[in-house]
This record gives sequence, structure tokens and C-alpha cells, in this order.
Amino acid sequence: MALEELFDDANGDLAVGDLESAVEKYRQCVAEDPAFFDGWHALGMALMKIGRYEEAIAAGLKSVELRPNDQLGWSSLSLFYVRNNQIQEAEAAGAKARILSWGGKVKKDS
Repeated sequence: MALEELFDDANGDLAVGDLESAVEKYRQCVAEDPAFFDGWHALGMALMKIGRYEEAIAAGLKSVELRPNDQLGWSSLSLFYVRNNQIQEAEAAGAKARILSWGGKVKKDS
């Protein structure tokens, strides 16, 4: 199955509430393409929804590593930290999201 099809299937699972299946498919996506930002981001969101916050944080960190200037990535990571009661880390990630929302950069473009 092509990466896009697998990702779409995972999104469908997420939409109908089959979160464990979605997580498994998102994991397959990022195993197939470790640089797949959308896969890492979606994996983090699905893991958060089932209460696996530390794993969600790890996926969120990978997503912002891949796209350090992505506001959605930092906003989601902040949420994962909040859910895991890591308020200081949540505030730091949220600050980066705000900088990006104002048109700033977290990391200079290469």
C-alpha cells in the first residue's frame, strides 16, 4: 500500500474512533518514511487521544525536529505537554508557536 493510502486509512480510522488502528497505521507511515511530518504529527495526536502522552510527546518532538518553523507542530507539542502535566515544557513550546504566529522563525532557514 502506498504511503498516501496508508495515511488516508489511518485518518479514516481516527475519524471513526478506531484510535489503536490509527496509531498502528501512523506508525507504519513513519517507519516507511521517517521524514513524514504529517505522519508524526497525526501519530502524536492519536496517541494523545488515547492517553499515551509520553509517546505523543516523542512524536511531537520528531515533528518539530522535521519542521522547526511549523506553528501547528509546536501548538500540538504544547498540548501534549499540558496533558502530561509538564507545564514548563508546554509553555516553552507554546511560546515558539506564538513566535511563529507573529511571522517569526524558531530556526533560521538553511
